[in-house]
Amino acid sequence: MVALAAIGILLGATLYFSSFGFASAYRRLLEGRGVRAVRAQILMIAAATVMFAPVLAQGAWFGREVIGAIAPAGVQVAAGAFLFGIGMQLAGGCGSGTLYAAGGGQLRMAVTLAMFCAGSFWASLEMGFWGRLPALEPLALGERLGWPMAVVLQLVILSALYALLGRVPGADADAPKLSAVSNGRIWRGPWTPAVGALGLAGLGFLTLIIAGHPWSITWAFTLWGAKAARTIGWEPGTDAFWSGDFQRDALDASVFADVTSVMDIAIVAGAFAAASLAGDFRPRLGPSPVAVVAAALGGIAMGYGARIAFGCNIGAFFAGIASTSLHGWLWIAAALPGSWLGLKLRDRFAIP
Repeated sequence: MVALAAIGILLGATLYFSSFGFASAYRRLLEGRGVRAVRAQILMIAAATVMFAPVLAQGAWFGREVIGAIAPAGVQVAAGAFLFGIGMQLAGGCGSGTLYAAGGGQLRMAVTLAMFCAGSFWASLEMGFWGRLPALEPLALGERLGWPMAVVLQLVILSALYALLGRVPGADADAPKLSAVSNGRIWRGPWTPAVGALGLAGLGFLTLIIAGHPWSITWAFTLWGAKAARTIGWEPGTDAFWSGDFQRDALDASVFADVTSVMDIAIVAGAFAAASLAGDFRPRLGPSPVAVVAAALGGIAMGYGARIAFGCNIGAFFAGIASTSLHGWLWIAAALPGSWLGLKLRDRFAIP
């Protein structure tokens, strides 16, 4: 757990120094203002795919079981990812973005986080309904095609997407004007998205071999929401989802016994440390009161969407595709239209 906390701190610092956001990347893409951040995401997933494959193929690391992020690809994933896409544009941050922005001093992200927990807990009470909707059985390309073939196939697809994005009108609108580390001091940043992408992929691999599963974010928010509900009288034994062994044990234990909770807290701490080192830590609420309201609504939408989609931009998209799971590809295919709608709603709120 100490090692995972250290990884979480490094994740928070990497996210902050490279300003590695998913919501902002899709906003720039859909508004025709550049593709550099989205291409960095592709680089991150490609690097993680190559690193994950040998370990997932063996199913163990030095005798410890290791599993990928694999889930059914169905209606609930598509619906959840679409809702998450709306939410992250309203809130101005994704799952990981909420944590590192809060650590960097954006106080409205604390509002988003609270609503994220509430929405995620709400969705956990309705998992029975979503689980009855049509879905394919969990499918990992590595298990179906063999890991070498699956890795090659994913790298071909990712390379094609990377090249295709370079041909999008306005693709060079955010061409890099900085070196990898602009001022020569790695502990102060800023870093380019590509440096952040490779750093996150490497830290994601360390998470996989130490925790035994890929990096995830939003399970902790579901757990925190449930713990808060329990303090005001909710009884978990009446709900099928929370009657499961893993969920019940996590609810009864301390949050510091939960891997995802410890890493999420460490990410906030890492972002705070990075902002302080860079001299950028300035607590601020937001551009306007209405932006805070939008952040709250976005948090609810992301929380609900992430729970029913088996994760967010990290646990479902990044970790899912790196694990060669079909649901990861479905997640991003549904999240992008959701982001487009979220941008339209963002305009309604007049958020700068």
